[in-house]
Amino acid sequence: MDPAVTQAAVPERANVLHRIAGLAIAAPRRVLAVTALLMVLAGVFALPVTKSLSAGGFQDPAAESARAAQLLSDKFGQSDIQLIFMVTAPDGVVGAGARAAGTEIADYLDDEPHVTGVISAWTAPEPAAGNLISVDGKSGLVVAGIAGGEKQAPARAQAMTDAVADFVQLRHPDVTVQAGGSATVFAQITSQTGRDVLLMEAIAIPISFVVLVWVFGGLLAAVLPVMVGGLAIVGSLAVLRLIASATDVSIFALNLSTALGLALAIDYTLLIVSRYRDEISAGAPREQALVQTMLTAGRTVVFSATTVALSLAAMVLFPMYFLKSFAYAGIATVALCAVAALVVTPAAIVLLGDRLDAWDVRRGIRRLRGRGEPPPTPVPQRFWYRWTISVMRRALPVGLAGSAVLIVAGLPFLGITWGFPDDRVLPQSASAHQVGDRMREGFADDSATAVTIVIPDAAGLAPQEIERYAARLSTVADVAAVSAPTGAFAEGTRIGAPVAAAAQADGSAFLTVTTEALLFSAASEAQLDRLHEVGTPGGRLVEFAGMAQVNRDSVAAITSRVPVVLAVIAVVTFALLFLLTGSLILPVKALVLNVLSLTAAFGALVWIFQEGHLGAFGTTPTGTLVATMPILLFCIAFGLSMDYEVFLIARIREYWLASGRTLADNHESVALGLAHTGRVITAAALVMSISFAALIASQVSFMRMFGVGLTLAILVDATLVRLVLVPAFMRGMGRWNWWAPQPLARLHRRLGGDAKVGVEVKVEVNVEKMKPGPLAKAQVTDPAKTFLLVNPTKAHPAPNDLRTRGPQWCGRGVTDREPD
Repeated sequence: MDPAVTQAAVPERANVLHRIAGLAIAAPRRVLAVTALLMVLAGVFALPVTKSLSAGGFQDPAAESARAAQLLSDKFGQSDIQLIFMVTAPDGVVGAGARAAGTEIADYLDDEPHVTGVISAWTAPEPAAGNLISVDGKSGLVVAGIAGGEKQAPARAQAMTDAVADFVQLRHPDVTVQAGGSATVFAQITSQTGRDVLLMEAIAIPISFVVLVWVFGGLLAAVLPVMVGGLAIVGSLAVLRLIASATDVSIFALNLSTALGLALAIDYTLLIVSRYRDEISAGAPREQALVQTMLTAGRTVVFSATTVALSLAAMVLFPMYFLKSFAYAGIATVALCAVAALVVTPAAIVLLGDRLDAWDVRRGIRRLRGRGEPPPTPVPQRFWYRWTISVMRRALPVGLAGSAVLIVAGLPFLGITWGFPDDRVLPQSASAHQVGDRMREGFADDSATAVTIVIPDAAGLAPQEIERYAARLSTVADVAAVSAPTGAFAEGTRIGAPVAAAAQADGSAFLTVTTEALLFSAASEAQLDRLHEVGTPGGRLVEFAGMAQVNRDSVAAITSRVPVVLAVIAVVTFALLFLLTGSLILPVKALVLNVLSLTAAFGALVWIFQEGHLGAFGTTPTGTLVATMPILLFCIAFGLSMDYEVFLIARIREYWLASGRTLADNHESVALGLAHTGRVITAAALVMSISFAALIASQVSFMRMFGVGLTLAILVDATLVRLVLVPAFMRGMGRWNWWAPQPLARLHRRLGGDAKVGVEVKVEVNVEKMKPGPLAKAQVTDPAKTFLLVNPTKAHPAPNDLRTRGPQWCGRGVTDREPD
């Protein structure tokens, strides 16, 4: 430690980051050893995590469609999770081979304890059997309901599929049998997701490491974020397994844990290492540099992680466990990333010492080319300083042009159509996708479009009343037929026996509406409205099930909660940024620009995946987007964009408070802040985009959509928004950037921004013993005073001799007061 700088009393309440730095300095090997042990234990516990996760979670469990589906299961054995076998033979379904195979499959399923009901083209009565035979007569269906819900039914269906494949191949080699239905879709999604996670890691980690070696300037330094990311990923998987023991968790949370863990680990580690190197370059001794790094960059990591985690936490307000699962995974990953970065990185820095810059690939390349070490570039000559000055000179046209680009890019989002995930989320090579395509194109009746109407209380209703209700339903446009318990109706007239499932028993009844309307289309939505408007028998309550109603309920569950979720995110973000900056303007600016930055990603999703441009990135366009994806993308991307906002504004704030706080100082502070963080932000965004771009390799379409959306959102935010719109805005606002009304300024002073984060330390400076360096350049005239290390370029007199709050770049939130 520099003899001129000694630690004084540290307030017990606010010294967490300082203590972490002290622990890293005192016992780096113990810190890393304990961390490694915890990682091993977490890894062992997390190993079987995929067995505890589910592939569903897109429905609102309290919605009308969910209640109707539950009643159908409880009273009529009608499971909404189906296993479908499509049996195809050269001589058609009437041939001996197809008939024998189909009958054997139906008999096998009928004997299985977890099958709630079986119907097939060879065992069902007419005319229902006709709907299970393809138009060309080559294929027939065996349809079984599987009990166990989204968590158990897929595994049971997969076991039955394996058994059927074995005996059909052995007994009927000329017959082709393919498995489909929602149970198979869930099972194949689970299997595919497990493979996708391994593929993502195989893509993202090597590419990211190569970039990290170049960015960090050494092989050893580049290993740090990989270590931190590994700790966060393994720890989050252990947390997911623990949560899954108490509630449903989506298997897609694995993708977020992997991508987000690596991305944030790089962000936080790069920020800490870069700040440490800045302190060393400014002449600070290593221990002092590490403490100051933790008090500045460490505090930024805490603010950033808190903002990201709380943005993700807002997803628990939605009823679907698909979205809740991303909140669980995100919160765990962000928290573990922050903790690992704050604990492991300083310990590794201390342990490595000068070796932190060892094996510098860039230095080796320069030597091969016969070039020496480049001299340090003065700040005014750095690219990002000159870039920022250039942007601020043209603030108005640049700001308007950048905003216009984002708004125009987001226009396709106005034409979004909501849909529900089906077999087409899987690759075309998956049997569930092939069966689904064949049913949509080759069968007269696609059961996925049917609407089921449940009468929970049908006690006392005469069969004739239900028939009259079915007749009225059959007059609705695009209804092909309505099957009631006693017969089928079309255009208001009885046409014969039921053509689909229908029953009345145990005081309840249900009917099935076969429709010609294209699922998720405007015609389907209009038809569903008209079906709801039909008068019910005896004025009884009816509830609708089926994919059209499920989609409507899911969209309603999301849109009804979006205002609350957005309000929560906005309030939390505003509060944290106010605590960070003491400004009223900067949090508002951050909210507006962050929303603007997401418009391009949302527009791109509609243009690519709904409208099918760019080959829909190898997926099957359905003309719709899954309703959960935009809000999922918003919560994650918004939080990550705040990550870069905190990085940038925290550094700008340091220079602002160290200045005279004039209009020119505002512009200079912005330029200096970007000069020191521009490279960090762009490098972090590049590596983060690699992590999320690896999601594009997923064979599940909406995860590929997720990867494209997040990659675009991160790149747009870190370039056009952070490096163009932010300096343009702050140039335009001038000193008003740092304004807050006096009541809020007083509130900020009472909250003591830094102290709330646990960063409070007093440092004594003996001017007579000071070595040449950044502190010696300060205008220090009284050796008897205690001075505060605010940043590496200036010393500020402490408010008093006993309590010193530092570093004080949180500020008072008013523009007309000089620093203490």
